[in-house]
Amino acid sequence: MDNDKALENGNASTGAGDALDHRLAEGEDQQTLTTRQGHPVTYNQNLRTVGNRGPATLENYHFIEKISHFDRERIPERVVHARGAGAHGYFEAYGKAGNEPIDKYTRAKLFQEAGKQTPVFVRFSSVIHGGHSPETLRDPRGFAVKFYTEDGNWDLVGNNLKIFFIRDAIKFPDMIHAFKPDPVTNIQHPERFFDFCSNSPETIHMVTFVYSPWGIPANYRQMQGSGVNTYKWLNKEGKAVLVKYHWEPKQGIKNLTSQEAAAIQTKNFNHATQDLYEAIKKGEYPEWELLVQIMSDDEHPELDFDPLDDTKIWPKDQFPWLPIGRMVLNKNPENYFAEVEQAAFGTGVLVDGLDFSDDKMLQGRTFSYSDTQRYRVGANYLQLPINAPKKHVSTNQRDGQMAFYVDQAPGQNPHVNYEPSSMNGLKEAPKQYPDYTPHIAGKLVRESIERTNDFEQAGDTYRSFDDVERTDLIHNLVTDLAVCRPQIQERMIELFTKCDPDYGRQVAEGLKSYRYQHKLDKKEQAVQEAEQKGHSTDSY
Repeated sequence: MDNDKALENGNASTGAGDALDHRLAEGEDQQTLTTRQGHPVTYNQNLRTVGNRGPATLENYHFIEKISHFDRERIPERVVHARGAGAHGYFEAYGKAGNEPIDKYTRAKLFQEAGKQTPVFVRFSSVIHGGHSPETLRDPRGFAVKFYTEDGNWDLVGNNLKIFFIRDAIKFPDMIHAFKPDPVTNIQHPERFFDFCSNSPETIHMVTFVYSPWGIPANYRQMQGSGVNTYKWLNKEGKAVLVKYHWEPKQGIKNLTSQEAAAIQTKNFNHATQDLYEAIKKGEYPEWELLVQIMSDDEHPELDFDPLDDTKIWPKDQFPWLPIGRMVLNKNPENYFAEVEQAAFGTGVLVDGLDFSDDKMLQGRTFSYSDTQRYRVGANYLQLPINAPKKHVSTNQRDGQMAFYVDQAPGQNPHVNYEPSSMNGLKEAPKQYPDYTPHIAGKLVRESIERTNDFEQAGDTYRSFDDVERTDLIHNLVTDLAVCRPQIQERMIELFTKCDPDYGRQVAEGLKSYRYQHKLDKKEQAVQEAEQKGHSTDSY
């Protein structure tokens, strides 16, 4: 009996079904409230009790299911990138890298044909602050794109800024601990931030960006994106080049000064999420162009920095930005938790034609990102619709918490969950292209890279800022450094001076002026605090 006849006869249980079955019991329609077991709920207002005052009885199945699920509605918050917004869309390839056929550099299928579209899901986020923090806070922004390609998923996971604070993954937990709230007071304090940064000169370039208006993007639609780390592209001959990715918003770039951000925060601490959602709802679909920089796969001794160093920008005049496609976001999520909160990204999620570089931060991220998702969402997080590839999946992985289905091929022997096998199990895919086999030699060491050059690009960035950006940078640095210990202030001034003498002088003079003004204000502040009264009231 098919579904229609089952509906007509009120026999919803006839025939095979699945977890998304839409058949109805007699008297139900599509709006009928049920339990997770499919039981129609006829009364949802009160517990079942002995008399109308209680006590309640233990067999309240509907209540127990409802409240126990409510108790478990939240999964662990991301340690970083907790606050986020997302949208669906598509990526359209140009078929070229600049003016050259793209297959010269990569065999990745999603890039090859001009006009070819690949579905995407994008999650924007802040980095340090928690899930319900204001979106006006000074912080880098995450920019993560999941491409649902014909060869499986590709995740391009990066930030709005093109560099990062550190270049070695072993420092990442220390950095995040320093930027997060104090473990005793649970209060974020600038002294923790600058204590770490003043002892880590490689952070100065990122500090310069974050404390300028670039540290507070006006919204998600008008911010840049970057892969941050260095990756590789492989062509059909198995030859590799180094590559960096850049997203440029077609809507233009817009940032906020600290004063502008403060004004917004008094009225709306969800402004960026709201802006993205409402723009898409109105049909004003945001668009970005994807550009790459390409470099030969070697150490480049002619440069004064290591091309794998993620605290550095590749100079645009030496390594031009080559457009390779565009991305349009045209659909809002239908459910925030299912799609945005449970969306899981990883820097190790690459398709054929894309590969890793030896970037030490990238190597660490590749373990950390996917490990985080297995902890947060579970071992079967890739079976969730938002994370599952839009193609055939067959694996020998089985079981684990919340296994929704078995990744089994049609006709596969269900008794065989291993490979190799001669009993109709899964088999390896045929090899299409030569293996990429880079030569690696050297002693196993724990050492920093040789060409650190921590200050030159930070100085270039400072000098490139316009007057508004520079004024805001100095104001923000002085305001936060003023509450730090003198030795931390002195170390930061020394580092800024190494970037540019004017940079260090401006911060030093700003701190001196702040201290002088603060002394004058102290007496007046004491008077005001003495006069200040709260609204007293009796107990109730």
